[in-house]
Amino acid sequence: MATWQELEAELVDRLAGAPPDDRLVFAVGVAERLMRAQEALPADEQAEYALGLRPMLNALWEAALGNSTAFGEVKHGMGEYLLSEYCHNDGQDGPGDADEPAAAAVLYAAVAYLFGTDDLTSVVSSRAVEAVDERLNTEDSYADDPDEVLTAELHRQLRDLALISQHSTSLRHASLGLDIETSARLHRVLRIPLSSIEAGA
Repeated sequence: MATWQELEAELVDRLAGAPPDDRLVFAVGVAERLMRAQEALPADEQAEYALGLRPMLNALWEAALGNSTAFGEVKHGMGEYLLSEYCHNDGQDGPGDADEPAAAAVLYAAVAYLFGTDDLTSVVSSRAVEAVDERLNTEDSYADDPDEVLTAELHRQLRDLALISQHSTSLRHASLGLDIETSARLHRVLRIPLSSIEAGA
């Protein structure tokens, strides 16, 4: 049985060989799951800055699935981040809100979309793995096998990438815009399952 480190290496290899539009959908899907996990927390534990990125994440879904008019909203959202106090070079002395896993995943996915920086997709993947690891270290998770939980997250990501690859032909020119019918179909067959945070989904 493969270790989580081996699965992570396999995922990185598969991402490197995947088409750019597939990688973007993958990154947005991972960011969505992290955001939903953040939104499911009790109100006093939620990260306000991360939740404020929900509109940009919704726009990223639109963009990734063929709505080219979403570019402006993603660009505007990234501009707000770049001009905010959360974009800084002060290390641990600056506000860390943008480094929360859901927030970071949305921002990395936005950069990947706006600038075609494909290698950031694997960074988004690793933020989800780190989020699982952080949860194991902060919760009373004595009943969980850490390796098993990390392995489950990476199996999930590999399944997501395999699902996306089944629709590569439709996604091939998503960045240039797709017709409404194709985009709506992709929302049904990709956004819904990729957004699920249920175990084994």
